[in-house]
Amino acid sequence: MTNATTDTFVDIPAGRIFIRQWHVARAQGSPLVLLHDSLGSVEMWRDFPALLAEALHRHVIAYDRLGFGQSTQRTDRPSIEFIDAEAERYFPAVRSALGLERFALFGHSVGGSMALRIAASLGEACDAVITESAQAFVEPRTLEGIRAAQTAFEDPVQLQKLAKWHGDRAQWVLDAWIKVWLSPEFANWSLDPHLGRIRCPVLAIHGDHDEYGSEAFPRRIAGGVSGPSQMILLEGCGHVPHRERREEVLQLTTSFLKEAAATTA
Repeated sequence: MTNATTDTFVDIPAGRIFIRQWHVARAQGSPLVLLHDSLGSVEMWRDFPALLAEALHRHVIAYDRLGFGQSTQRTDRPSIEFIDAEAERYFPAVRSALGLERFALFGHSVGGSMALRIAASLGEACDAVITESAQAFVEPRTLEGIRAAQTAFEDPVQLQKLAKWHGDRAQWVLDAWIKVWLSPEFANWSLDPHLGRIRCPVLAIHGDHDEYGSEAFPRRIAGGVSGPSQMILLEGCGHVPHRERREEVLQLTTSFLKEAAATTA
């Protein structure tokens, strides 16, 4: 069982990052760090991190990226290199503040893309990566899904729902997602230059009804990394498997990390 949950803020040069940790007694393996999606936050993971900690017998850590949730508010528009910036600037600052020598990563949507990018940069310290609905490049389905969401958010009620998680940051969070992904400058973004540098075990989970990307994403990820990889396509599942198919995702993650630990032992 999870023994305790602690909340803290860590200071980095650009502001304060909010971090929540789920602790377990006699933890096995390195901590698992969760990376949220484009509209996400620590709170939006809901009870999933606690369930992960219990199932894995590992410490689980989640943080609000700068500008999201309870972290320092931002007014600047993230650059088209925001995924690289998370891997090279912000995550290393969080890692240093927490004293993480080794870690595993679980990323949802663009958080999965960031997890892979982090593993490419900090490979020797990263024990394993689980991606869930991660984008590997800019696909027409991705842009269609974002445009549909853009239309939906023209309803003020939808923005108010987002403000439940982000407060005054809600409009910035929405703009940071839509304006970057729909910008012509971002059209050629891809993980391809980085996948070959990833040598730790990788599990790519994807729903076959994901409105933001086809199975081409997990195929590109699993086929592009240099280490052992698995691809799981969940039938009848959309963009948020850890809510839509929670028990299955927990089981897949548990089994994968056990196999990964045995492989790297």
